[in-house]
Amino acid sequence: MRKKPTLSNIQVIAKTRFFNIQSMDVEFSNGEKRQYERLKPPGNGAVLIVPMLDDETTLMIYEYSGGTDRYELAFTKGKIDDGETPLEAANRELIEEIGYGAKKITFLKGMSIAPGYQSNITYVVLAQDLYRATAQGDEPEPLEVVKHKLADIEQLVYDDDLTEARSIAALYMAKEAIRQQNISD
Repeated sequence: MRKKPTLSNIQVIAKTRFFNIQSMDVEFSNGEKRQYERLKPPGNGAVLIVPMLDDETTLMIYEYSGGTDRYELAFTKGKIDDGETPLEAANRELIEEIGYGAKKITFLKGMSIAPGYQSNITYVVLAQDLYRATAQGDEPEPLEVVKHKLADIEQLVYDDDLTEARSIAALYMAKEAIRQQNISD
């Protein structure tokens, strides 16, 4: 069994409103020592929601992404506020971003984006039994909501507008979760 390295001398070397950049000394069980840096976002992680209108149709959004400087096709996502569970945050984000709430929200998986240098977790959830609801969110502009069929997943993942790995993985997880639900029904 692997023995986890020992961390010491953890220091914040830069700070933004989204991340703390930390340096840390890492000592491995074989005595090797290295200095690592990581992005440590404040807060409680994030949620990514796969909203299903029915067992075949999902809702995605086009949203401006500063990292790629373009509009990306992705699933609704957002941070988990203090005092919220991931499932509560998921429903809030759905209502704020696409104008739907969900009567049924199922946790699928916690995912790390880049575990080599980033510490936060994104909780992927499946949202079903949608109903119309609205609330003011923090988006700087209205989001374009588009429908996609899960049956078209093989073509969709090669769409040039869909590059976010979390959303691609979530598509496959949702498709399998719905398949499993339909088997047990």
